Amino acid sequence: MKCSFCGDEIPKGTGKIFVRTDAKVLYFHSRKCEKNALKLKRIARNFKWTKHYEKGIKAKKEGQK
Repeated sequence: MKCSFCGDEIPKGTGKIFVRTDAKVLYFHSRKCEKNALKLKRIARNFKWTKHYEKGIKAKKEGQK
C-alpha cells in the first residue's frame, strides 16, 4: 500500500489509516505526510520530496514538446 500524500510504499504493520466523512480512505506512513495533507491542506505536487512532484515534472516536460 502507498502513502496517499507522498506516494512512498508503507511497510506492513506501520502507518496510519484515516477515513474521511465521505468514506474516502487515506493512508499515511508518517506524521509529516498526515499533517501536510490534513492540517495544512497542502498539495503533494508542490513539494520536491514527494513522488507526485516527480510525476508532475514529467507531465510538464511532455506537454512542452
